Amino acid sequence: MPTSPLLARARTTVSPPVPPSLSRQQAAVAAVFALDGAVFGSWAARVPDVAAVVGAGHSALGVALLCLSIGALAAMQVTGALCARLGAGVVTTLGAFLLSVSVVLPGLATSMPGLCAALLVFGAATGTVNVAANAVGVTVEGRLGRPLLSGLHAGFSFGGLAGALLGGLLATVAGVAAHLVLVGALGLLVTAWVARALAGADGPRSATPGRPREADRSRPTAVLVVLGAVAGCTAFGEGALSDWGALHLREQLGAPTALAAAGYAGFSLAMACGRLAGARLVAALGERRLLAGGTVLAAAGGVAALTATTVPTALGGFVLVGLGLANVFPLAISRAGLLGGARGIALATTVGYTGLLGGPPLIGLLAEHAGLPAALATVPLLALVATVLALSVAGDALRVPVTPRGLVAAVAPRVQPLVSGFGHGTAVYVRELRVLDPAA
Repeated sequence: MPTSPLLARARTTVSPPVPPSLSRQQAAVAAVFALDGAVFGSWAARVPDVAAVVGAGHSALGVALLCLSIGALAAMQVTGALCARLGAGVVTTLGAFLLSVSVVLPGLATSMPGLCAALLVFGAATGTVNVAANAVGVTVEGRLGRPLLSGLHAGFSFGGLAGALLGGLLATVAGVAAHLVLVGALGLLVTAWVARALAGADGPRSATPGRPREADRSRPTAVLVVLGAVAGCTAFGEGALSDWGALHLREQLGAPTALAAAGYAGFSLAMACGRLAGARLVAALGERRLLAGGTVLAAAGGVAALTATTVPTALGGFVLVGLGLANVFPLAISRAGLLGGARGIALATTVGYTGLLGGPPLIGLLAEHAGLPAALATVPLLALVATVLALSVAGDALRVPVTPRGLVAAVAPRVQPLVSGFGHGTAVYVRELRVLDPAA
Protein backbone atom coordinates (compact mmCIF):
# COMPACT_ATOMS: atom_id res chain seq x y z
CA MET A 1 0.00 0.00 0.00
CA PRO A 2 1.60 3.33 -1.04
CA THR A 3 2.43 5.82 1.68
CA SER A 4 1.04 9.32 1.26
CA PRO A 5 3.60 12.13 1.01
CA LEU A 6 2.02 13.84 4.02
CA LEU A 7 2.41 10.74 6.23
CA ALA A 8 5.98 10.21 5.07
CA ARG A 9 6.82 13.82 5.86
CA ALA A 10 5.21 13.51 9.32
CA ARG A 11 7.26 10.41 10.08
CA THR A 12 10.41 12.22 9.02
CA THR A 13 9.57 15.32 11.02
CA VAL A 14 8.51 13.54 14.22
CA SER A 15 11.73 11.62 14.70
CA PRO A 16 12.75 10.35 18.13
CA PRO A 17 14.87 12.84 20.05
CA VAL A 18 18.60 12.26 20.07
CA PRO A 19 19.63 11.08 23.55
CA PRO A 20 22.15 13.26 25.34
CA SER A 21 25.77 12.20 25.18
CA LEU A 22 27.37 10.20 27.96
CA SER A 23 29.46 13.21 28.90
CA ARG A 24 26.30 15.31 29.27
CA GLN A 25 24.64 12.58 31.35
CA GLN A 26 27.73 12.35 33.53
CA ALA A 27 27.82 16.12 34.00
CA ALA A 28 24.12 16.19 34.85
CA VAL A 29 24.24 13.50 37.53
CA ALA A 30 27.42 15.05 38.95
CA ALA A 31 25.59 18.38 39.19
CA VAL A 32 22.76 16.73 41.13
CA PHE A 33 25.21 15.17 43.59
CA ALA A 34 26.90 18.56 44.04
CA LEU A 35 23.51 20.24 44.50
CA ASP A 36 22.50 17.67 47.10
CA GLY A 37 25.75 18.26 48.99
CA ALA A 38 25.46 22.05 48.77
CA VAL A 39 21.92 22.01 50.13
CA PHE A 40 22.89 19.65 52.93
CA GLY A 41 26.01 21.67 53.77
CA SER A 42 24.02 24.90 53.81
CA TRP A 43 21.53 23.37 56.21
CA ALA A 44 24.32 21.96 58.38
CA ALA A 45 25.99 25.35 58.73
CA ARG A 46 22.75 26.95 59.96
CA VAL A 47 21.57 24.23 62.37
CA PRO A 48 22.72 26.20 65.47
CA ASP A 49 20.92 29.32 64.21
CA VAL A 50 17.71 27.42 63.44
CA ALA A 51 17.85 25.82 66.88
CA ALA A 52 18.26 29.24 68.49
CA VAL A 53 15.28 30.70 66.58
CA VAL A 54 12.90 27.98 67.75
CA GLY A 55 14.49 27.71 71.20
CA ALA A 56 15.45 24.04 70.85
CA GLY A 57 17.88 22.40 73.25
CA HIS A 58 19.84 19.26 72.49
CA SER A 59 16.97 16.90 73.12
CA ALA A 60 14.38 18.98 71.24
CA LEU A 61 16.74 19.44 68.30
CA GLY A 62 17.28 15.69 68.25
CA VAL A 63 13.52 15.17 67.95
CA ALA A 64 13.35 17.66 65.07
CA LEU A 65 16.20 15.91 63.28
CA LEU A 66 14.39 12.62 63.81
CA CYS A 67 11.56 14.03 61.69
CA LEU A 68 14.07 14.69 58.92
CA SER A 69 15.19 11.06 59.18
CA ILE A 70 11.64 9.72 59.14
CA GLY A 71 10.80 11.71 56.03
CA ALA A 72 13.93 10.56 54.22
CA LEU A 73 13.60 6.90 55.12
CA ALA A 74 9.91 6.84 54.21
CA ALA A 75 10.70 8.34 50.80
CA MET A 76 13.50 5.83 50.24
CA GLN A 77 11.04 2.97 50.67
CA VAL A 78 9.14 3.99 47.54
CA THR A 79 11.83 5.65 45.45
CA GLY A 80 13.31 2.38 44.19
CA ALA A 81 9.93 1.29 42.85
CA LEU A 82 9.35 4.73 41.31
CA CYS A 83 12.73 4.56 39.57
CA ALA A 84 11.89 1.14 38.14
CA ARG A 85 8.54 2.41 36.83
CA LEU A 86 9.22 6.02 35.78
CA GLY A 87 12.97 5.99 35.28
CA ALA A 88 15.66 7.04 37.74
CA GLY A 89 16.43 10.20 35.75
CA VAL A 90 12.87 11.46 35.92
CA VAL A 91 12.63 10.70 39.64
CA THR A 92 15.98 12.42 40.24
CA THR A 93 14.72 15.57 38.50
CA LEU A 94 11.54 15.60 40.57
CA GLY A 95 13.55 15.00 43.73
CA ALA A 96 15.97 17.82 42.95
CA PHE A 97 13.04 20.18 42.41
CA LEU A 98 11.48 19.21 45.75
CA LEU A 99 14.87 19.50 47.47
CA SER A 100 15.37 23.03 46.18
CA VAL A 101 11.92 24.11 47.36
CA SER A 102 11.87 22.33 50.70
CA VAL A 103 15.28 23.58 51.91
CA VAL A 104 13.64 26.95 52.46
CA LEU A 105 11.11 25.55 54.95
CA PRO A 106 13.40 25.10 58.01
CA GLY A 107 14.47 28.73 57.70
CA LEU A 108 10.85 29.84 57.94
CA ALA A 109 10.06 27.82 61.06
CA THR A 110 9.44 29.78 64.27
CA SER A 111 8.34 26.94 66.55
CA MET A 112 9.23 23.33 67.23
CA PRO A 113 6.10 21.90 65.53
CA GLY A 114 6.80 24.04 62.48
CA LEU A 115 10.42 22.94 62.37
CA CYS A 116 9.44 19.28 62.68
CA ALA A 117 6.97 19.59 59.79
CA ALA A 118 9.53 21.44 57.66
CA LEU A 119 12.22 18.83 58.28
CA LEU A 120 9.79 16.02 57.50
CA VAL A 121 9.23 17.42 54.00
CA PHE A 122 12.91 18.34 53.57
CA GLY A 123 13.91 14.84 54.61
CA ALA A 124 11.53 13.23 52.09
CA ALA A 125 13.09 15.26 49.28
CA THR A 126 16.58 14.34 50.47
CA GLY A 127 15.78 10.64 50.56
CA THR A 128 14.29 10.70 47.07
CA VAL A 129 17.34 12.41 45.57
CA ASN A 130 19.80 10.13 47.35
CA VAL A 131 18.30 6.89 46.01
CA ALA A 132 17.45 8.12 42.52
CA ALA A 133 20.76 9.91 41.90
CA ASN A 134 22.72 6.85 42.97
CA ALA A 135 20.65 4.74 40.58
CA VAL A 136 21.42 7.12 37.70
CA GLY A 137 25.08 7.12 38.71
CA VAL A 138 25.30 3.32 38.59
CA THR A 139 23.61 3.33 35.16
CA VAL A 140 25.96 5.93 33.68
CA GLU A 141 28.94 4.20 35.32
CA GLY A 142 28.00 0.96 33.55
CA ARG A 143 27.75 2.71 30.18
CA LEU A 144 31.11 4.39 30.64
CA GLY A 145 32.75 1.13 31.67
CA ARG A 146 34.94 2.75 34.30
CA PRO A 147 34.68 3.83 37.96
CA LEU A 148 32.39 6.81 38.45
CA LEU A 149 30.40 6.58 41.67
CA SER A 150 33.25 7.62 43.99
CA GLY A 151 33.77 10.69 41.83
CA LEU A 152 30.07 11.50 41.97
CA HIS A 153 30.10 11.26 45.75
CA ALA A 154 33.13 13.57 45.65
CA GLY A 155 30.79 16.03 43.96
CA PHE A 156 28.45 15.68 46.94
CA SER A 157 31.35 16.41 49.28
CA PHE A 158 32.54 19.42 47.28
CA GLY A 159 28.96 20.66 47.27
CA GLY A 160 28.82 20.20 51.04
CA LEU A 161 32.09 22.12 51.35
CA ALA A 162 30.74 25.00 49.27
CA GLY A 163 27.46 25.00 51.15
CA ALA A 164 29.15 25.01 54.55
CA LEU A 165 31.58 27.79 53.59
CA LEU A 166 28.82 29.90 52.09
CA GLY A 167 26.67 29.27 55.15
CA GLY A 168 29.47 30.32 57.48
CA LEU A 169 30.03 33.54 55.56
CA LEU A 170 26.35 34.41 55.21
CA ALA A 171 25.74 33.68 58.89
CA THR A 172 27.46 36.97 59.71
CA VAL A 173 25.45 39.11 57.27
CA ALA A 174 22.15 37.36 56.48
CA GLY A 175 19.39 35.59 58.32
CA VAL A 176 18.66 31.89 57.94
CA ALA A 177 15.57 32.39 55.77
CA ALA A 178 17.31 34.67 53.26
CA HIS A 179 20.26 32.31 53.03
CA LEU A 180 18.16 29.21 52.38
CA VAL A 181 15.96 31.04 49.85
CA LEU A 182 19.12 31.85 47.90
CA VAL A 183 20.22 28.21 48.06
CA GLY A 184 16.81 27.04 46.87
CA ALA A 185 16.78 29.47 43.94
CA LEU A 186 20.19 28.29 42.78
CA GLY A 187 18.98 24.71 43.15
CA LEU A 188 16.02 25.35 40.83
CA LEU A 189 18.38 26.72 38.18
CA VAL A 190 20.56 23.60 38.41
CA THR A 191 17.48 21.37 38.22
CA ALA A 192 16.27 23.08 35.05
CA TRP A 193 19.70 22.61 33.46
CA VAL A 194 19.99 18.89 34.19
CA ALA A 195 16.38 17.83 33.52
CA ARG A 196 16.74 16.84 29.87
CA ALA A 197 20.02 14.98 30.31
CA LEU A 198 18.67 13.03 33.28
CA ALA A 199 15.57 12.01 31.35
CA GLY A 200 17.81 10.84 28.50
CA ALA A 201 19.90 8.78 30.92
CA ASP A 202 16.90 6.50 31.44
CA GLY A 203 17.02 5.35 27.83
CA PRO A 204 13.94 4.03 26.04
CA ARG A 205 11.23 2.81 28.38
CA SER A 206 10.11 -0.78 28.11
CA ALA A 207 6.73 -1.56 26.59
CA THR A 208 5.94 -3.45 29.79
CA PRO A 209 7.15 -1.11 32.52
CA GLY A 210 5.60 -3.18 35.26
CA ARG A 211 7.75 -6.20 34.49
CA PRO A 212 10.77 -6.37 36.81
CA ARG A 213 14.25 -6.78 35.46
CA GLU A 214 16.35 -9.82 36.27
CA ALA A 215 18.39 -7.88 38.82
CA ASP A 216 15.19 -6.83 40.56
CA ARG A 217 13.74 -10.35 40.60
CA SER A 218 16.79 -11.93 42.17
CA ARG A 219 18.34 -9.88 44.95
CA PRO A 220 20.76 -11.23 47.57
CA THR A 221 18.92 -9.43 50.35
CA ALA A 222 21.22 -10.46 53.20
CA VAL A 223 24.31 -9.16 51.41
CA LEU A 224 22.53 -5.93 50.49
CA VAL A 225 21.62 -5.40 54.14
CA VAL A 226 25.25 -6.00 55.21
CA LEU A 227 26.47 -3.57 52.54
CA GLY A 228 23.93 -1.07 53.79
CA ALA A 229 25.10 -1.60 57.36
CA VAL A 230 28.71 -0.91 56.34
CA ALA A 231 27.58 2.28 54.65
CA GLY A 232 25.32 3.15 57.57
CA CYS A 233 28.00 2.88 60.25
CA THR A 234 30.21 5.28 58.32
CA ALA A 235 27.36 7.55 57.21
CA PHE A 236 26.54 7.93 60.90
CA GLY A 237 29.76 9.89 61.26
CA GLU A 238 28.93 12.10 58.31
CA GLY A 239 25.48 12.91 59.66
CA ALA A 240 26.84 13.51 63.15
CA LEU A 241 29.50 15.95 62.02
CA SER A 242 27.18 17.75 59.62
CA ASP A 243 24.51 18.49 62.21
CA TRP A 244 26.53 18.57 65.45
CA GLY A 245 30.10 19.36 64.43
CA ALA A 246 29.63 23.12 64.36
CA LEU A 247 27.78 23.03 67.67
CA HIS A 248 30.59 20.99 69.25
CA LEU A 249 33.23 23.49 68.13
CA ARG A 250 31.12 26.39 69.32
CA GLU A 251 30.13 24.99 72.71
CA GLN A 252 33.21 22.99 73.72
CA LEU A 253 36.01 25.07 72.21
CA GLY A 254 34.43 28.51 71.93
CA ALA A 255 34.86 28.79 68.16
CA PRO A 256 33.14 31.76 66.48
CA THR A 257 30.30 31.10 64.03
CA ALA A 258 32.35 31.26 60.82
CA LEU A 259 35.14 29.08 62.23
CA ALA A 260 32.68 26.56 63.62
CA ALA A 261 31.25 26.09 60.12
CA ALA A 262 34.79 25.30 58.94
CA GLY A 263 34.62 21.98 60.79
CA TYR A 264 32.13 20.47 58.36
CA ALA A 265 33.83 22.31 55.49
CA GLY A 266 37.17 20.66 56.29
CA PHE A 267 35.48 17.30 56.68
CA SER A 268 33.76 17.69 53.29
CA LEU A 269 36.96 18.81 51.56
CA ALA A 270 38.89 15.84 52.90
CA MET A 271 36.11 13.45 51.89
CA ALA A 272 35.91 14.97 48.41
CA CYS A 273 39.66 14.63 47.85
CA GLY A 274 39.60 11.05 49.09
CA ARG A 275 36.77 10.19 46.71
CA LEU A 276 38.48 11.82 43.74
CA ALA A 277 41.40 9.49 44.38
CA GLY A 278 39.10 6.54 45.07
CA ALA A 279 39.73 4.54 41.90
CA ARG A 280 43.51 4.91 42.24
CA LEU A 281 43.39 4.01 45.92
CA VAL A 282 41.42 0.85 45.22
CA ALA A 283 43.90 -0.11 42.51
CA ALA A 284 46.87 0.52 44.80
CA LEU A 285 45.56 -0.90 48.07
CA GLY A 286 42.69 -3.19 47.22
CA GLU A 287 39.23 -2.82 48.73
CA ARG A 288 40.01 -4.79 51.86
CA ARG A 289 42.84 -2.51 52.94
CA LEU A 290 41.06 0.64 51.79
CA LEU A 291 37.87 -0.16 53.69
CA ALA A 292 39.55 -1.41 56.86
CA GLY A 293 42.28 1.22 56.87
CA GLY A 294 39.82 4.00 56.10
CA THR A 295 37.45 3.15 58.91
CA VAL A 296 40.30 2.81 61.40
CA LEU A 297 41.67 6.19 60.27
CA ALA A 298 38.20 7.71 60.73
CA ALA A 299 37.99 6.27 64.24
CA ALA A 300 41.37 7.80 65.13
CA GLY A 301 40.29 11.16 63.69
CA GLY A 302 37.05 11.07 65.66
CA VAL A 303 38.93 10.47 68.90
CA ALA A 304 41.33 13.31 68.10
CA ALA A 305 38.47 15.73 67.36
CA LEU A 306 36.59 14.88 70.55
CA THR A 307 39.59 15.04 72.88
CA ALA A 308 41.08 18.18 71.34
CA THR A 309 41.60 21.23 73.49
CA THR A 310 42.17 23.62 70.58
CA VAL A 311 40.14 24.37 67.47
CA PRO A 312 42.95 23.53 64.97
CA THR A 313 43.41 20.08 66.51
CA ALA A 314 39.67 19.41 66.33
CA LEU A 315 39.57 20.55 62.72
CA GLY A 316 42.44 18.18 61.96
CA GLY A 317 40.44 15.36 63.50
CA PHE A 318 37.47 16.21 61.27
CA VAL A 319 39.79 16.04 58.24
CA LEU A 320 40.99 12.56 59.21
CA VAL A 321 37.40 11.38 59.60
CA GLY A 322 36.60 12.68 56.12
CA LEU A 323 39.61 10.99 54.54
CA GLY A 324 38.88 7.71 56.24
CA LEU A 325 35.20 7.53 55.36
CA ALA A 326 35.56 8.92 51.84
CA ASN A 327 35.17 5.76 49.77
CA VAL A 328 33.25 3.42 52.06
CA PHE A 329 29.74 4.56 51.21
CA PRO A 330 30.12 4.75 47.39
CA LEU A 331 31.82 1.34 47.24
CA ALA A 332 28.99 -0.23 49.20
CA ILE A 333 26.24 1.39 47.12
CA SER A 334 27.98 0.58 43.84
CA ARG A 335 28.14 -3.10 44.78
CA ALA A 336 24.47 -3.02 45.81
CA GLY A 337 23.57 -1.58 42.42
CA LEU A 338 25.37 -4.39 40.65
CA LEU A 339 23.64 -7.03 42.74
CA GLY A 340 20.11 -5.65 42.89
CA GLY A 341 19.60 -2.86 40.39
CA ALA A 342 17.57 0.20 41.42
CA ARG A 343 15.70 -1.76 44.08
CA GLY A 344 18.97 -3.09 45.48
CA ILE A 345 20.30 0.45 45.68
CA ALA A 346 17.09 1.49 47.43
CA LEU A 347 17.45 -1.28 50.03
CA ALA A 348 21.15 -0.71 50.74
CA THR A 349 20.73 3.06 50.66
CA THR A 350 17.81 2.90 53.07
CA VAL A 351 19.90 0.90 55.52
CA GLY A 352 22.92 3.13 54.91
CA TYR A 353 21.11 6.42 55.29
CA THR A 354 19.59 5.17 58.51
CA GLY A 355 23.00 5.99 59.94
CA LEU A 356 23.30 9.31 58.12
CA LEU A 357 19.84 10.51 59.06
CA GLY A 358 19.22 8.60 62.26
CA GLY A 359 22.57 9.48 63.81
CA PRO A 360 21.91 13.19 64.46
CA PRO A 361 18.70 12.71 66.47
CA LEU A 362 20.29 9.86 68.42
CA ILE A 363 23.24 12.07 69.27
CA GLY A 364 20.85 14.79 70.39
CA LEU A 365 19.14 12.45 72.80
CA LEU A 366 22.45 11.12 74.13
CA ALA A 367 23.87 14.64 74.45
CA GLU A 368 20.97 15.66 76.65
CA HIS A 369 21.95 13.03 79.23
CA ALA A 370 25.68 12.44 78.78
CA GLY A 371 26.93 15.61 77.12
CA LEU A 372 27.76 16.32 73.49
CA PRO A 373 31.36 14.98 73.53
CA ALA A 374 30.23 11.65 74.96
CA ALA A 375 27.41 11.44 72.41
CA LEU A 376 29.82 12.13 69.54
CA ALA A 377 32.05 9.30 70.79
CA THR A 378 29.65 6.97 68.97
CA VAL A 379 31.22 8.16 65.70
CA PRO A 380 34.61 6.44 66.15
CA LEU A 381 32.90 3.49 67.80
CA LEU A 382 30.68 2.79 64.80
CA ALA A 383 33.61 3.35 62.44
CA LEU A 384 35.28 0.38 64.12
CA VAL A 385 32.06 -1.64 63.78
CA ALA A 386 32.18 -0.86 60.05
CA THR A 387 35.71 -2.24 59.98
CA VAL A 388 34.49 -5.58 61.29
CA LEU A 389 31.53 -5.70 58.89
CA ALA A 390 33.67 -4.76 55.88
CA LEU A 391 36.21 -7.46 56.68
CA SER A 392 33.41 -10.01 57.03
CA VAL A 393 32.36 -9.52 53.39
CA ALA A 394 35.73 -8.75 51.85
CA GLY A 395 37.66 -11.97 52.26
CA ASP A 396 40.27 -13.23 49.82
CA ALA A 397 37.81 -15.84 48.56
CA LEU A 398 35.77 -13.06 47.00
CA ARG A 399 38.60 -11.70 44.89
CA VAL A 400 37.69 -10.87 41.28
CA PRO A 401 40.63 -11.59 38.95
CA VAL A 402 41.63 -8.95 36.44
CA THR A 403 41.08 -10.66 33.09
CA PRO A 404 42.61 -9.17 29.92
CA ARG A 405 39.92 -7.48 27.85
CA GLY A 406 40.54 -9.72 24.87
CA LEU A 407 39.77 -12.85 26.90
CA VAL A 408 36.37 -11.67 28.13
CA ALA A 409 34.48 -12.82 25.06
CA ALA A 410 36.24 -16.17 25.04
CA VAL A 411 35.38 -17.04 28.63
CA ALA A 412 31.93 -15.45 28.69
CA PRO A 413 30.00 -18.72 28.21
CA ARG A 414 31.70 -20.18 31.30
CA VAL A 415 31.39 -17.11 33.49
CA GLN A 416 29.20 -17.12 36.59
CA PRO A 417 28.57 -14.15 38.93
CA LEU A 418 29.98 -15.74 42.09
CA VAL A 419 30.88 -12.52 43.88
CA SER A 420 28.27 -11.60 46.45
CA GLY A 421 30.23 -9.11 48.55
CA PHE A 422 33.23 -6.86 48.22
CA GLY A 423 36.19 -8.07 46.21
CA HIS A 424 39.76 -6.87 45.82
CA GLY A 425 41.15 -4.35 43.43
CA THR A 426 39.69 -2.37 40.56
CA ALA A 427 38.05 -5.35 38.94
CA VAL A 428 34.94 -4.96 41.09
CA TYR A 429 34.11 -2.00 38.89
CA VAL A 430 34.44 -3.89 35.59
CA ARG A 431 30.99 -5.16 34.89
CA GLU A 432 31.80 -7.92 32.41
CA LEU A 433 34.42 -9.66 34.57
CA ARG A 434 33.40 -12.44 36.96
CA VAL A 435 34.96 -15.39 38.73
CA LEU A 436 35.17 -18.51 36.56
CA ASP A 437 32.98 -21.32 37.76
CA PRO A 438 35.16 -24.43 38.02
CA ALA A 439 32.12 -26.66 37.50
CA ALA A 440 31.13 -24.98 34.25
